[in-house]
Amino acid sequence: MATQLTVTHYSQPWHGRALDLLGQIFKYAVLMVLAISFLLPFYWMVSSAVKNDAQVYVVPPIWFPRPQFWENFWNAWNSETFNLWTFNTVVRYAVPATVGTVLSSSLVAYSFARIDWKGRNAIFAIVLATMMVPDWVRLVPLFVIFKTLGWINTFNPLVVPAFFGNAFFIFLLRQFFLALPLELSDAARIDGASELRIFVRIILPLSKAALAVVALFTFMNAWNDYLGPLIYINQVDKWVLTLGVGRLRSAVDEIGNTKLAYPWLMAVSSLITLPVFLAFFFAQRSFIEGISLTGLKG
Repeated sequence: MATQLTVTHYSQPWHGRALDLLGQIFKYAVLMVLAISFLLPFYWMVSSAVKNDAQVYVVPPIWFPRPQFWENFWNAWNSETFNLWTFNTVVRYAVPATVGTVLSSSLVAYSFARIDWKGRNAIFAIVLATMMVPDWVRLVPLFVIFKTLGWINTFNPLVVPAFFGNAFFIFLLRQFFLALPLELSDAARIDGASELRIFVRIILPLSKAALAVVALFTFMNAWNDYLGPLIYINQVDKWVLTLGVGRLRSAVDEIGNTKLAYPWLMAVSSLITLPVFLAFFFAQRSFIEGISLTGLKG
């Protein structure tokens, strides 16, 4: 006689489903509150950029300005030589520093990850130890060195050190290179390829995500750098954007009194923040992929 098997489907009790639903609602509510708290300063910056002085200093604050003065962006940008300062920031500082950091850090990271040489681990530990030295400790010695070299009031102190590697990015790229199969390099060596050829033709094309992270971080650091240009650059025609924004912290009115040009300051701040947002928006896929893959292997 055939035995009939019955399958009983156990469904979750209604109160369990209700608790799960409440948990999901609470989770997304917290995420929305955090997202709003992060976006609120940026909204205040943009909204203040289209106000006039009377709207800025009102208590309680005006969240939706009426009327809106969109000409503040044009007037603020053309009140100083921001086009020249943008050229200095991008062409003379950010791009060379990014290229130098990517090239030098990737070369050093490749030697630590893919080439077996005596003392490799000890030297790598020393490189990591340099990350614990605060920048303030090195500030005066570096200034004395660069002044002795005659590099003050040039971009050399900001760009040349980038071609000697960055400890954090060396570590980041090393972790990524360790995750790549060694068989790829072994097969290329059997075919007679040199280490430099392996590095250029095999490793770098497979490391675009990690290289994008290094490039984006370096460009953002150079774009937002204020202390370095403030110390090493004195001439106004060599200023970068961060120094130029400081000029808008005060303005002189018709009768010679100094006043805070707050709307213009927020307008220029919004404009120079926009490229960073766009860079991250278009590179976020490579950025997230690079961050997630750099810690696969130690």
